[in-house]
Amino acid sequence: MPTVSIRLDEKTNKRLEILAAKTGRTKTYYVRTAVLAQIEDLEDLHEAERAFIELRSGRDQVYSLKDVERRLGLAD
Repeated sequence: MPTVSIRLDEKTNKRLEILAAKTGRTKTYYVRTAVLAQIEDLEDLHEAERAFIELRSGRDQVYSLKDVERRLGLAD
């Protein structure tokens, strides 16, 4: 598995060590978990920005729930 090295300030490293010791998990586990969560958030942000640009440019449309229900034959 490829590896990545990071440098943490002493305070952050100490917090990570304490968390790992309290939970029986490794520091690597928590760093990996944090990175994965952050990547997902950044991917979501990028997709939202892309969708917003498409919408503002007129290349995309927004439909109300009522419009979607009507088009799908779900309206009462």
